[in-house]
Amino acid sequence: MDLSGHVIAPTLYAYEGIPSVLDRGQIAAVLESAKKDKTSAGLRDHAILQLLAAYGLRSGEIRHLRIEDIDWRTEAIHVRHYKTRATTFLPLLEPVGEAVLAYLRSGRPVTDAREIFIRTRAPYRKLDKLYSVVRRRLRDAGVQPPGKCGPHIFRHAHAVEMLRAAVPQKVIGDLLGHRSTGSTAPYLKLATEDLRTIALDVPGMEVLA
Repeated sequence: MDLSGHVIAPTLYAYEGIPSVLDRGQIAAVLESAKKDKTSAGLRDHAILQLLAAYGLRSGEIRHLRIEDIDWRTEAIHVRHYKTRATTFLPLLEPVGEAVLAYLRSGRPVTDAREIFIRTRAPYRKLDKLYSVVRRRLRDAGVQPPGKCGPHIFRHAHAVEMLRAAVPQKVIGDLLGHRSTGSTAPYLKLATEDLRTIALDVPGMEVLA
């Protein structure tokens, strides 16, 4: 029995500007390309990209990360979600820790600023935005996704990866710092190819194995 007509499509809400998702190969290519750049900007950008890829953080969350927000002893990162005023403690993954440490040791300018990521030119203060950083690194890696391709494209990819791994929507929302599951729902739009394979029980009908 063909039950495809009874598969309930996810609600898409009013979020129509979500860009295409980077796949694992594209993300790996961007990270590898940035890692080869041993300049101050390269070390900084590689650490930023590792944070984007590993946790799907917002641009502002990365720009506001402070030196004291990383606990090297317990291997944890304290993230302040300024959009929701919530805080999250995330495990410090090895590739992220190595990239951040390399930047702090060899790439970060001498400054009184407490933010981790600093401009490469004076005045040495925290970065104003990450959009140009991400655009440049995508271009250098030869990765050209359609549509908008700022920092959020990594956030979308991270959310979809968790959805495809069957991580509960509530957990995804908590990790991404969403106010409610409604904020996470739009990412279902990007995982529809997987969701189409899920058939829901229809009252009064027998689902055949």
